[in-house]
Amino acid sequence: MLTNQTLQILRTLKLTGMADGLEQQLQQPSTHEELGFEERLALLVDRESTHRHNNKNARLLKIAKLKLQAYPEDIDYRHPRGLQKSQFADLLSSQWIQQHHNILMTGPTGCGKTYLACVLATQACRHGLSVRYFRTSRLLEALNIAHGDGRFSKLIAQLAKTDLLILDDWGLEKMNLGQRNDLLEIMEDRHGLKSTLVTSQLPVEQWHNAIGDATLADAILDRLLHNSHKLKLKGESMRKVMSKLNESDHLG
Repeated sequence: MLTNQTLQILRTLKLTGMADGLEQQLQQPSTHEELGFEERLALLVDRESTHRHNNKNARLLKIAKLKLQAYPEDIDYRHPRGLQKSQFADLLSSQWIQQHHNILMTGPTGCGKTYLACVLATQACRHGLSVRYFRTSRLLEALNIAHGDGRFSKLIAQLAKTDLLILDDWGLEKMNLGQRNDLLEIMEDRHGLKSTLVTSQLPVEQWHNAIGDATLADAILDRLLHNSHKLKLKGESMRKVMSKLNESDHLG
């Protein structure tokens, strides 16, 4: 009776991990009977900590709205695309986000830029950091709509608070004046305070022209290039490589 009350109180207090851990100890008495009170309590506290960490990770991933499910353990470093394992392993620590640095990832279509960006984003969520993913064109469109319906200030404020902002497929279309101004405002809010990861098929040297206006381009890129890590990928499309491997499997 007392145990049931304890379990009910734990769940009422939203200590779900501890409640689950206590139920497990009760169901497996032989496993825990030799442990002292402090050891059993430590197991319950650890169970609660793990439960909260997993819930937070799931919540952050949901908010991030990543394009792909991508995990560090699944990266193929054998593909000749110029990805240095030591450099990327350092980025997986998420220290660059803690230091408010940026990442500029360039390379031909299909070389895995979006996938690698989502890997870094997933790892950031695992480290308790907030992330938002956008295709650049869709973010600019969303900002334009937000101007019209009164949500612009709220959206800009949300972006300013996000630890890692991913802008995928940067530079596919030339920006108009309104888009350049919106992008400058985002970069100004984040400069030195938060991190931005940009992927693009264009070399960084061509981003100035893609933005369109010399003065605004200088202002945007000055904030983006400052304290940035550059990943220049190359090689054949990963999609083509996987297609060839699948064909080989079918033929074999």
